[in-house]
Amino acid sequence: MRALRFHGKGDVRLDDIPIPQCGPREVRLKVAYCGICGTDVHEYLDGPILLPSHDEPNKFTGAGLPLTMGHEMSGIVTEVGGDVKSVTVGQRVCVNPATGCEHQGRPDCGFADEICVDAIAIKPLADHVSLKLGAMAEPLAVASHMVRVSGFQKGQNVVVLGAGPIGCALTLLLKEVGAKCILVSEMAESRTVQAKACGATRVVHPMRDDVLAVTLDMMAPGADVVFDACGIQSTLNTALDCTKPGGTIFNVAIHEKPLQIDMNRITLSEKRILAGNAYTNDDFDTVVRLLERRGPEIESFITAVVPLEQAVSGGFEELVHHKARHSKILIEVGGELRERVSSSL
Repeated sequence: MRALRFHGKGDVRLDDIPIPQCGPREVRLKVAYCGICGTDVHEYLDGPILLPSHDEPNKFTGAGLPLTMGHEMSGIVTEVGGDVKSVTVGQRVCVNPATGCEHQGRPDCGFADEICVDAIAIKPLADHVSLKLGAMAEPLAVASHMVRVSGFQKGQNVVVLGAGPIGCALTLLLKEVGAKCILVSEMAESRTVQAKACGATRVVHPMRDDVLAVTLDMMAPGADVVFDACGIQSTLNTALDCTKPGGTIFNVAIHEKPLQIDMNRITLSEKRILAGNAYTNDDFDTVVRLLERRGPEIESFITAVVPLEQAVSGGFEELVHHKARHSKILIEVGGELRERVSSSL
């Protein structure tokens, strides 16, 4: 079968690999769509970062490079293991990859024709939720988790730095759970439009607008929570500036290099720095229900759908060179064909 695998920095190839075996507690999927995550791009440019290296296989699974990439997937169930009672063949599903996938060193992931996953990772989709939308569950679950563990409370004021897929998902979910005011900082025009559609009270351009001045004008003495969805030195500095005394700076980004911080600024104002990673089953359940209610809005996040054989040139390289044009690029593995096939299973 086809699989898009990471061999090393700048080296991602479409390989032919054996079809995985389905274990007794696993489910086999024919993959429909799989989104390109920002972490996938980081790995492509500078990896291995979270992936195991050639010299150091994953200590839990023993898997080493090359590894199949992709963890934002949807698909159709084609086989269930002998011990599985909760999933049936033909179900349209998305996957909670926190139980495996490439960041944990699993050798088979979503940029492949088929994948076998633990049955507990399966999240069924409602009939009216498309498989494209199903592939959006994972990034939405990230945002859901970040909002929950940040300590945000209904009625608070927030700043979101960066309106990429996670920044816009944060904006959508913060509006959903009752944020009073949401200020978003973003340079790209297309992402500015997306952030407004997701419920931002105002979107500013950090190179043209004084983000701190706007923050103080809208929510003096500062934001209760500032979410940094960019992960660069300048946005960390802005987050420190825009957070009120006693407020929270919350990192949601993967950093390509270490950043500097003056801890006196944290100590003297009693600000807190928190961060989150991935999600729980509860977060996935939350966003699956959100897909059912707000599908058309969430589908607008998808700015391109690229076939698997063009994933590097039309997906990874497109995001490297034209990131501002996109929110979410999906890789079409089986695509809508899987939806038609499911009716005959």
